[in-house]
Amino acid sequence: MYGILLCGGCGSRLWPLSRESFPKQFLSITENQKSLLEINYERLKNIMPAENIYAVTGEKYITDVNKRLKQYLKNPKVLAEPVARNTAPAISAGVKYIKESTNSDDLILVMPSDHYIKDNEAFNKAIKEGEKFAQEGYIVTFGIKPTYPETGYGYIKANNNDVEKFVEKPNKEKAQNYLEEGNYFWNGGIFLFKASTLLQELKKYAPEIYINLEALDNITEKFDKSVFEKMPKISIDYAVMEKTDKIKLVKLDCGWTDVGNFKTMYEINPKDKNNNVLRGEAEIIDCKNSMIYSTSRLVAAIGMEDAIIVETPDAILVSNKNDVQKVKDVYDNLKAKQDETMDHHKTVFRPWGFYTNICENKGYLVKRILVNPKQALSIQSHNHRAEHWTVIKGKAKVILDNNEHILEIGQSIDIPLKAIHSLQNPFDDDLEIIEVQMGDILLEEDIIRYSDIYGRC
Repeated sequence: MYGILLCGGCGSRLWPLSRESFPKQFLSITENQKSLLEINYERLKNIMPAENIYAVTGEKYITDVNKRLKQYLKNPKVLAEPVARNTAPAISAGVKYIKESTNSDDLILVMPSDHYIKDNEAFNKAIKEGEKFAQEGYIVTFGIKPTYPETGYGYIKANNNDVEKFVEKPNKEKAQNYLEEGNYFWNGGIFLFKASTLLQELKKYAPEIYINLEALDNITEKFDKSVFEKMPKISIDYAVMEKTDKIKLVKLDCGWTDVGNFKTMYEINPKDKNNNVLRGEAEIIDCKNSMIYSTSRLVAAIGMEDAIIVETPDAILVSNKNDVQKVKDVYDNLKAKQDETMDHHKTVFRPWGFYTNICENKGYLVKRILVNPKQALSIQSHNHRAEHWTVIKGKAKVILDNNEHILEIGQSIDIPLKAIHSLQNPFDDDLEIIEVQMGDILLEEDIIRYSDIYGRC
C-alpha cells in the first residue's frame, strides 16, 4: 500500500496560531508536542513503510514539510503543487506520480494531514476492512458516525456499504435530521483505491483533469506549473466521488475530528476540574469551560466562562467559544487590509532556515537569524540600509565585497551601505546570528540579489 498525505490549506479559523505561511498541519493542537502533520505521518507509517508515503503540499511549504519528516526518513517523499487547485488535482497528480514512479497498481490511501484521530487501532481496522473493496475495483470512502448535528461538515448517505449520495454542509435542522435517521455519515475526506481505478474514473467524469495529467512530466517531484495551473479548481468529491458508481463506504469510529476551529481544539484537549484547557503560561481565577493558549508570555484571566484566549507574540484573539467560526471573518478582514499578521508569525521560515523579528521601530529592525547546516542566503546588496551581524551560535562564513570572513561566537561584522554580501553556513552545526538593520528598512526595492544560491553551499 502507498499513502498520500494532503498538506494544503491555511487553517484560517485557527488564526492567530495558523497563518498563510504556517497552516494548521504544522500546529501542535494537543499536549503531544508533535504537529498534526507528524502525527498523521506516524499513523500512515504504522500501516505502510515510510518510503511509501508521499506528502503533497504547496511549493512554499516544501522546506517545512521536509524538515518535519526527515526524522522518519532521510529523504522523505514530498510532491509540490506550484499553484493551489483544491484536492482533485492534488490527489490525481499524486496518484499518477506513484503509479508511474513505482510501476505498480497497488492500493493508495489518501488522507488529510490536519485531522485528529484518537483511536489508531479502530482506524487501522477500518482501513483493513476497506482493502477488500478497493482490491475489487471500488473507491472506498470512510464515513464517520455523527455524534452531534454538525453543520460544518459534508455528509454521505449510505445503506450498509453502498453509497446513496453525498450531501453538502446542512443547516442545523437538517443536521439534526441526519443524526436521527442514522444512515448519514460525516465525510472525512479519507479514500482508498487502486491507482488504475481512480485514473479510470477521472477519465470518465473529470476529463479536464485527466488530459492535464497526461501532460504532466513525472520525472520531477515538483509538478509542472505550466500544466498544473490549467487544472480546474475542484474538490475530489465534486470531480469524482459524487458521480461514480464504483464507490463503497466503510464506517469509521475512531474519535475523528477535523480540527477546524478553536471549539473543536478545546474539546479534544484534557481539562482541569473546571473544564478549562490551559496551554503555556496561564494564571486563572474563577474561570470555567474556557481555553487559554499562550505561546510566548504569561496570560492572566479572571472570571471568564466559555471563552477562548489565544496569545502569540504579535497577535491576541479573545472570543466566546460559540463564536469561533467568526475567526475566519477576522482573517479575511486582515487579508483585505494586507495586514502581515494574516500571512506570517514573527518567525518566518525560509529554504535556508528561519528568522524572527525581535524588535522594530522607525529606522531600525532587529532579527534573530538561524541558518541550517550546509545552507546559505542569496548574495545581496542594499541601497538604503546598513547591517550589523553578531554570531551567537555556531560559526559563520561571510562574503563581503569578494572577501571571505569566518566568524566565531561573539564576533561581529558590519555590512556597509551598497556592499555586496552573503551569509553562509557550510558547517555541520546550526548558525545563529543577531542582525541589526539601520536605515530605510521598509523599502522593497532596497535588495539587489546578485545570485540566488539557496540550497547547498
